[in-house]
Amino acid sequence: MEKQKNAVGRRKEAVTRVFLSKGDGKITVNDKDYKAYFPLVYLQNQVEAPLKSTEVLGKFDILVNAQGGGLKGQAEAIKLGIARVLLEVNPEFRPILKAAGHLKRDPRGVERKKFGHKKARRSFQFSKR
Repeated sequence: MEKQKNAVGRRKEAVTRVFLSKGDGKITVNDKDYKAYFPLVYLQNQVEAPLKSTEVLGKFDILVNAQGGGLKGQAEAIKLGIARVLLEVNPEFRPILKAAGHLKRDPRGVERKKFGHKKARRSFQFSKR
């Protein structure tokens, strides 16, 4: 791999651009180390998941630009972006990533608020008298 590869990951309102290049396994999200950006361990595991399942953790440097959404949405968007960019590097990773569920974009979003309701489904308190 001579050139840097890139891909986009999305989840809820979060959009991430993932850039992959040869290196020693440094993952940077918005100019911070990913362990500082995601303080919760399960979010760090989300980011590492595609790298662990393809056994390339520590072989590539990853630079991520994340925008929108919350931390969980961004972590899952990064997971999808990393999985997509690994496919560009080596198409033989496809069955491994697909079996682990890393290539599926989660389509769920926030349900809109309906009129006459407090939230999307929550109604106002009913008073019989």
